Amino acid sequence: MGVIMEMNFSEEDRYYLAKKKVESIKGFYANLTSFIGVNVILIFINLYTTPDHLWFYWPLLWWGLGVLFHGLKVFEVLPVLGKDWEKRKIKEFMEKEKENKNKWK
Repeated sequence: MGVIMEMNFSEEDRYYLAKKKVESIKGFYANLTSFIGVNVILIFINLYTTPDHLWFYWPLLWWGLGVLFHGLKVFEVLPVLGKDWEKRKIKEFMEKEKENKNKWK
């Protein structure tokens, strides 16, 4: 279904959207920085306290997947996670709702 929404944004709207994008990028980099910092500490703790039993890779793996998907969403690499997909789905649901209302009239 090729639903494309045309929108004419005002300067204020474009500024708001750009600001939201910058905030989401900053959030990703904060998440990435925390991920790196905390996992370096966890690796050190694991290797210092129990070098014969390695467990640091579990939080590294699962949190790493979270950071990966966060980055894919923020930088709109996967179409399912991007704003265009959201807009198309919103338009699709609005059209279905409109059709359902017209059926009952």
